[in-house]
Amino acid sequence: MQRIYDPENLLEAEMLIGMLTSEGIQVHLVGRDLMGAIGDLPVHGLLGLAVADEQAECARQLIAAYNTAQPLAGDEPENIPGTLIC
Repeated sequence: MQRIYDPENLLEAEMLIGMLTSEGIQVHLVGRDLMGAIGDLPVHGLLGLAVADEQAECARQLIAAYNTAQPLAGDEPENIPGTLIC
């Protein structure tokens, strides 16, 4: 397994896990069990997404596409341009 991405928080991790799983990639969230120790442990790098070696490149490409996604015209609030409506 390869650690391919360090999400900023548990919410981002869960969103990416859902996206990757929907594409047939099995994902393991490293550090989930350590979330209760926030305050005692450094937060950066605590969480990580890991996938099988043969799925790593595809997963990296999907995450890169996710991170560079732009909202479609009309799918953003008028008062905050560039923000997706979820």
